[in-house]
Amino acid sequence: MKKHILILSLFLIAFASCKKAATFDAAAQAAKDETAIQAYLAANPNISATKDANGVYYQVITEGTGANPTSSNTVTVNYVGKLLNGTQFDAGTGFRTALTAVIPGWTYGVPHVKAGGRILLIIPSALAYGNPGQGSIPPNTVLVFTIDLLSINN
Repeated sequence: MKKHILILSLFLIAFASCKKAATFDAAAQAAKDETAIQAYLAANPNISATKDANGVYYQVITEGTGANPTSSNTVTVNYVGKLLNGTQFDAGTGFRTALTAVIPGWTYGVPHVKAGGRILLIIPSALAYGNPGQGSIPPNTVLVFTIDLLSINN
């Protein structure tokens, strides 16, 4: 009898652990991101960001000179990455990368500034690390980057 109760208990535990995961709703998350970005902009009136066609908000702080990079270029940048609450999660100096090798928000946002310029990017979660998150960045997190475009390398 004890054996049957144990088997039944194990079966119930196993069955209960098979609960279907909640379905991710990208449209609902995009709406949450937009609300969070608008609240951030309202709380920071010194930021006059523009939303591009891809959904990245950007503000060119310093224009720079010369050509703008394209998404197929390799660039060298200094950057600081923060969450909307101001917590810094990353920074880099002299970081060289192909714009196709970074989060989509950078691929879309960095071409808005010329070499020698500085840009602020506010990136919705879908164009950052999305639903899974990354390391210390929680899932579905809007990111804020300040990027100095030092050079365009090809």
